[in-house]
Amino acid sequence: MRYVSTRGEAPVLGFEDAILGGLARDGGLYLPEEWPTLSESEIAALAGLPYEEAAFRIMRPYLGDAFTDDEFRAILTRAYARFGHAAVCPVVQTGPNDWLLELHHGPTLAFKDVAMQLIGQLFEALLARRGQRVTIVGATSGDTGSAAIEAFRGLPSADVFILFPDGGRVSEVQRRQMTTPTEANVHAIAIDGNFDDCQGMLKAMFNDFAFRDEVGLAAVNSINWARVLAQVVYYFTAAVSLGAPHRPVSFSVPTGNFGDIFAGQVARHMGLPIDRLVIATNENDILHRTLQTGTYEKQGLRATISPSMDIQVSSNFERLLFELYGRDGAAVAAAMGELSAQGRFTLPQGALTTLREGFASARADEAAAKAAIRGTLERAGHVVCPHTACGIVAAAAERGDPAVPLVTLATAHAAKFPDAVEAACGVRPPLPSRMSDLYDREERMTRLPNDLAAVEAFVKEKRTV
Repeated sequence: MRYVSTRGEAPVLGFEDAILGGLARDGGLYLPEEWPTLSESEIAALAGLPYEEAAFRIMRPYLGDAFTDDEFRAILTRAYARFGHAAVCPVVQTGPNDWLLELHHGPTLAFKDVAMQLIGQLFEALLARRGQRVTIVGATSGDTGSAAIEAFRGLPSADVFILFPDGGRVSEVQRRQMTTPTEANVHAIAIDGNFDDCQGMLKAMFNDFAFRDEVGLAAVNSINWARVLAQVVYYFTAAVSLGAPHRPVSFSVPTGNFGDIFAGQVARHMGLPIDRLVIATNENDILHRTLQTGTYEKQGLRATISPSMDIQVSSNFERLLFELYGRDGAAVAAAMGELSAQGRFTLPQGALTTLREGFASARADEAAAKAAIRGTLERAGHVVCPHTACGIVAAAAERGDPAVPLVTLATAHAAKFPDAVEAACGVRPPLPSRMSDLYDREERMTRLPNDLAAVEAFVKEKRTV
């Protein structure tokens, strides 16, 4: 298994180098050179398996010779040992043929744990083998940062620096999950800007090759291929539990950076019979507008009750663009250059037609999201977070065939956003008992300006040499 960059100029890498490297040296994102597939019988055989075994069978073709089977099984066991549900990612029913895929049973109560706990174990195994140490820098709109910190805190192979937007743009629970760990290898950095500023700074660090090489920079944002790969698994486990491969299943996915829904597209490439993939956005609706108009265009960023989706530029859309453009790296690089220079690019008609054949989309404004929180509690007795509510709104708008199971990804625990949930439905969701003292823990963070040189200097100063 070899990995190629979406922009076509970076060296082709194996799995190990692709995930440790993160962003390709030409600025692109890594993807497999070809998609492995599972037969109908292999998909059917996933039914009833423990999550870790299903994950092994789905991900194993992507690893090449990076790990033996026994090594990878041990990594998976460690990765999912801290989840609070035996099924890891259980499916619950909310309507006649409507379902929630609960992805919030990990240590930080968000779907990012499903991938990040695995990445922590992968990195630790690979770096111990190489005798290396890395500096992980991540940008977060809320959940990625806490998940990364939780996955790498105290591990001997890495220092972790997480950039997040200052000034209340993440929820208090999200912030405290990043700022209360006491391990010396963890650094939470509040940036004077929004998430796109943080994400842009992260990409700039990776494109500063002297800095990148000096500090041993590594990425665990969704630009890292292993993040997407780990998320492919729960599409399979959910669909098989609802009758796949003998019947199709649809998914509605709350998304900002496009990584989680692209994992669904990967599952489709691998042979999973997915009927509809519904892109659910909040008022920051660049992806929905792209499907409607054919133009991918930045607009002003709005602060919403679903802050993890408050993103203006969806990084992982570049991976889908690579597919839409027939894997033409030069064409992708040209589109990304146009986006950087002009803030927009327009899809060719053929690419737009293919996009619309593979995806539907819907936008949830604040009122609709709040109504979905209330309605889900009243109809099904479930309290959902604002991001999941956006997915529920999109699922209703783009339901399709009622005979096809429709699964909405429940991306975070409602207790991560207690103020917004209480305002919407009158119920203040409590934190799980293992986090009951979160508000009493001392916070530790550094505030820095939206300045690349200042952040790079801080990383150099604080990393372990």
